[in-house]
Amino acid sequence: MSAHLLENLNPEQRAAVTLPHESALILAGAGSGKTRVLTTRMVWLIQTGQVSPHGVLAVTFTNKAAKEMMTRISAMLPINTRGMWVGTFHGLANRLLRTHYREAGLPQSFQILDSQDQLSAIKRLMKAMNVDTEKYEPKKVQRFINGHKEAGRRARDAEAFDEYSMRMAELYEAYDAQCQREGVADFPELLLRSYELLYRNEPLRQHYQDRFRHILIDEFQDTNTLQYRWLKLFAGPHTALFAVGDDDQSIYAFRGANTANMAEFEREFAHGNVIKLEQNYRSHGHILTAANTLISQNAHRLGKNLWTAEGVGEPIRVFEAYSDQDEASFVVDEVRALNREGMSLSDMALLYRSNAQSRVLEHALFSASVPYRVYGGLRFFERQEIKHALAYLRLLTNPEDDGAFLRVVNFPARGIGARTLEQLAVSAVRSGTSLWQAACTGGGKMAGFAKLIEDIKQATRDLPLAEAIDHVVEASGLADYYRADKDGADRLENLNELVNAATLFAEESEEGTLDAFLAHAALEAGEHQAGAGHDALQLMTVHAAKGLEFHAVFITGLEEGLFPHEQSANEENGLEEERRLMYVAITRARRRLYLSHAQSRMLHGQIRYSLPSRFMDELPEQVLLNLNRRSEPAYPSSTLRGTSGYSAPAPAPRSQSQHGNDTGYRVGQSVAHAKFGTGIIIDFEGRGSDARVQVKFREAGTKWLALAYAKLSPA
Repeated sequence: MSAHLLENLNPEQRAAVTLPHESALILAGAGSGKTRVLTTRMVWLIQTGQVSPHGVLAVTFTNKAAKEMMTRISAMLPINTRGMWVGTFHGLANRLLRTHYREAGLPQSFQILDSQDQLSAIKRLMKAMNVDTEKYEPKKVQRFINGHKEAGRRARDAEAFDEYSMRMAELYEAYDAQCQREGVADFPELLLRSYELLYRNEPLRQHYQDRFRHILIDEFQDTNTLQYRWLKLFAGPHTALFAVGDDDQSIYAFRGANTANMAEFEREFAHGNVIKLEQNYRSHGHILTAANTLISQNAHRLGKNLWTAEGVGEPIRVFEAYSDQDEASFVVDEVRALNREGMSLSDMALLYRSNAQSRVLEHALFSASVPYRVYGGLRFFERQEIKHALAYLRLLTNPEDDGAFLRVVNFPARGIGARTLEQLAVSAVRSGTSLWQAACTGGGKMAGFAKLIEDIKQATRDLPLAEAIDHVVEASGLADYYRADKDGADRLENLNELVNAATLFAEESEEGTLDAFLAHAALEAGEHQAGAGHDALQLMTVHAAKGLEFHAVFITGLEEGLFPHEQSANEENGLEEERRLMYVAITRARRRLYLSHAQSRMLHGQIRYSLPSRFMDELPEQVLLNLNRRSEPAYPSSTLRGTSGYSAPAPAPRSQSQHGNDTGYRVGQSVAHAKFGTGIIIDFEGRGSDARVQVKFREAGTKWLALAYAKLSPA
């Protein structure tokens, strides 16, 4: 039976599955069959009598992965898997606490708070303590508490060096006391409480160390500091740890993932016992060559090289668009061509670095009647911040819209509570008016809100559509609210993209009014996302794509500042994580991969010029097929062709000063400078010997240069 179990494994997979009773690090590359190795290892240990099903502890990160693992085990072994300890970190921590609730200091039927429940509990506490919620925002308090818990610190250990942080630590301590009184635990508490239980209770710790002779961990590169410490408490002197992971796919530093845990595990447990799974069963050779070459630029990695027996396959197609709309049109044409050739839409994925990028792509797909589905997220016009902004806009055109009124009357928070709104609703019903009319005749904070809307209405009366929307986003407080939110950067980008959408709509529409734009938004929000089970193109961020694979993958927006993201320059090892993210994106593709970038992209209602991503320069030229055929270096010509027969329209004519007149240089042209390196011309002024250009350099930033002295050359 065990021989049959091993017969379809490659030598490295077989070596990992049949390891003797010792700890090891399994460095599993993308598409190398790591889940199969992990589950087969468990089955082999049980089948060969080395351990009972109850002597195995297997940990993964998602319920989906845990369920898949259990399903595979059940298919290979005639046993009841229900009693096995296979699950997520939080699921197993909950199981431990349920079993030993007395020792953990919890009631037997303790309840678990999800993120929203936790925030509500914090708000209730702060109200009882009469805490100023403008100075100490509940969401920031929540992040403070969870951040310390995930680092293994209680309130007494929290860093408190000024009045603000000392008050936050007091709130953390008070929150813990409230949870203890009420018999509830939030998600970070599950792991921290179970860690503390095992740490201080030596007999219990000894019991589990004796029980679990084999511990297997999936996606080890995603573990944070506390999770690794939690795992180590289960490891006794006779425990074998089998950690499977890929440091090249560690992309969750923003969630606390510590890729250094892999190197530390090798030193502490594996002692150099590392097995590399490098044979890839997903992608063709050119795709893997690109991925290997790219990731080799990272200095801090354990090192491996993916290969395949499936042949080199097709070259990677590269397209340079002159605008983000041009890029979206190209993608739509290629998707339709592939679909006509027989590839289902669901076998194609459209990836982007930032959620805000989806708006232009969604619009192009909607206009072309291509069914799509946003995986792991919402369509652009369904996102919370966009619906808030649209509600403010709806109030400007129709103050009688009670739905819009209720959505934003207290968002951002302005001290208008549920009780006040109930009284307002009663007053409106009695007088037979809308909530808005009732608010206008009221007083206090409700009157302040009514004045805010009237002031915005007056200020935007004569503004162009995009400027009006920009003003609403700022004056309503939405922009400041998301700027102050640690996790609000993506939402702020989406609000900026709403301004871009209005700019484009005003250019394309015969009636560029606010009413017409709201109708347009409602139509795009209400249609074309495919229903469950229907064939549809998959749209998602690169983060959401991890663990998935598709026949054809489009990676869009490959421009400096976008991918890699501009914030990566300010973060330790930020560029290396961005490169790992690109590696993940590339390795999602089985057969065909497209890389695209745009010379210009609309940002906050204005055209901005960008350099191609540095990642494009890090790919080997021999695996790339450039779909552009340019007669001049500044723009794609009208003869550009993609594989679907796509023809890029010529760029709009520019003014004499922008275009470069008698100097030979023009906006959008790539240039090189001896001191500043390569860049792209983004503005131009003057004539002849007095002309100067503004150049956005890859490394040196944006600079104005006099052409008479700059010594620029075409790049």
